[in-house]
Amino acid sequence: MTNFDVGAAAARRPRPISPHIQVYRFMLTYLMSGLHRITGFFLYFGFALVVWWLVAAATGPNAYAAFQWFIGSIIGELILLGYSWALIHHMLGGIRHLIWDLIYGFEPADREMLALATIIGSVVLTILLWIVGFLAMGGPR
Repeated sequence: MTNFDVGAAAARRPRPISPHIQVYRFMLTYLMSGLHRITGFFLYFGFALVVWWLVAAATGPNAYAAFQWFIGSIIGELILLGYSWALIHHMLGGIRHLIWDLIYGFEPADREMLALATIIGSVVLTILLWIVGFLAMGGPR
């Protein structure tokens, strides 16, 4: 059989259709990929809070009081909670990628374990951060 014959036979076969998301089995690493991108997106816009804080501190007491009022509100605290979780989750996702860059953790069980460790670790570290912050600020008032 010549190269032309192989090409002609291949042309007659139907081309494979790219698998759709419904074909894939759900894996935690899929979720982690999406969460890493989403947290990066929120961190990008969350730095506006950091800029607002720095500008308010440099502007004067009235501007800083307005910032403190917003951050002290329930909405501000929820935004800070989400921002701190996104920061920790994104950092742990980066560590997970660093482990992969060092050529470790490529086995299916290792990948799932690293993904689960990132999710659990980000929640636990966020809770610990808020407890420490709460106690450092004087606890309940």
